[in-house]
Amino acid sequence: MVKKKVPDWLNSSLWSTPPSSASTSPSAPAAAAADDRFPGYPSSSSSPTTAASPTEPPVTPPLTRESPPLQKPEIKDKHSRTSKVSNNGSNSNNISTSSVKVNGGDGNDEDNNASVTSPSAEDISRQAQLLTELSRKVINMRELRRIASQGIPDGAGIRSTVWKLLLGYLPPDRSLWSSELAKKRSQYKHFKEELLMNPSEITRRLEKSSICDNDESRIEGSGVLSRSEITHGEHPLSLGKSSIWNQFFQDSEIIEQIDRDVKRTHPDLHFFSGDSAFAKANQEALRNILIVFAKLNPGIRYVQGMNEILAPLFYVFRNDPDQEMAACAEADTFFCFVELLSGFRDHFVQQLDNSVVGIRSTITRLSQLLKEHDEELWRHLEVTTKVNPQFYAFRWITLLLTQEFNFADSLHIWDTLLSDPEGPQETLLRICCAMLILIRRRLLAGDFTSILKLLQHYPPTNISHLLYVANKLRIQP
Repeated sequence: MVKKKVPDWLNSSLWSTPPSSASTSPSAPAAAAADDRFPGYPSSSSSPTTAASPTEPPVTPPLTRESPPLQKPEIKDKHSRTSKVSNNGSNSNNISTSSVKVNGGDGNDEDNNASVTSPSAEDISRQAQLLTELSRKVINMRELRRIASQGIPDGAGIRSTVWKLLLGYLPPDRSLWSSELAKKRSQYKHFKEELLMNPSEITRRLEKSSICDNDESRIEGSGVLSRSEITHGEHPLSLGKSSIWNQFFQDSEIIEQIDRDVKRTHPDLHFFSGDSAFAKANQEALRNILIVFAKLNPGIRYVQGMNEILAPLFYVFRNDPDQEMAACAEADTFFCFVELLSGFRDHFVQQLDNSVVGIRSTITRLSQLLKEHDEELWRHLEVTTKVNPQFYAFRWITLLLTQEFNFADSLHIWDTLLSDPEGPQETLLRICCAMLILIRRRLLAGDFTSILKLLQHYPPTNISHLLYVANKLRIQP
């Protein structure tokens, strides 16, 4: 069989970094143990015990969404233009993505001596272009997508507005913004009132309403107040499907899981973690959004990992320099979260895992994409070393790469994901494929154990370069 020729551009020294002892041995758990930080990713108990023996192909484990995610070690990127989001927990709208610091080398999250990068000429130019587009009466979405796909400058304070436009939450016509926002925010307030209320409060209101309705009959009667009638559906011990108490107890398990996941969302950022009132308020907002979503979508409800997809949206919207916009971040985030998840919802439905729209099918498409662009690398991974792409790509795809890079770089990647008119999924697969190509030399030189370790703990990389390679895969067969 004649092997497909590898394009010359893939063999450029720019695409990969020679392996070094420092980069090939990141501080991480044993490579053979699958990373269970992400729900659905094989846990150590379900990982192939033959990981250390490349000669025995591992058995494909079932996709499970029960494993609790562990705390994710922060990946420091000293090569990227944005390496770390400032760990600031003050209740100030200055905690925006403009507070990005360059890692000075030691990776200390509390290092206040890290220098702040000054915007490049390219960033300044792109910021001016975006501001020009946003100032138009009717925004040209095609042009906005083109500019934003290259990355939204952190210091501009406009990522919040651009993302809302890209997700369809704001219409292109600026004159409609005020009415649309008022309508959506009012709708979300109604959702919270309906879905987050304790059954005791619902029963109390029903009783109060009943008392008001019967005021006249009480006056005309003997003057003795009749006992409030409690219907079967309103009784706490009722097991009926329509019982508000029965539904409440069924929801409790999901709410407990949401609480656990929200508390461990980005523990390295004071914005989400800590005992400050600001962090607690942000956690409460994430909790509310996830509970409302779960109740409005009984077919999906809540799946571990949704909190990781929600976090970037809320962070960006809550740090909008516009105080009014920041104050309504919870409502805005809910609708944008629903829109974003609509393109990936089938990945969270366990019953669809093996269907043409499920996560396994998407992973297969990534495998085919790699084979199309670099058959040598594909053959080494899946035929020679028997590295099942599920072992690393499941988390990459389902969590939209939020766990593979530091927070600031994840925002940059999302700029590109949200800007693609074809939808984020195709762009996501190209980025995942580019991630493999960028470290192809190290992968080709590795065995099962070293490859799995490398892909589960992806090394620091230049995000702009990664996105450049991913875009090249769109046009380069």
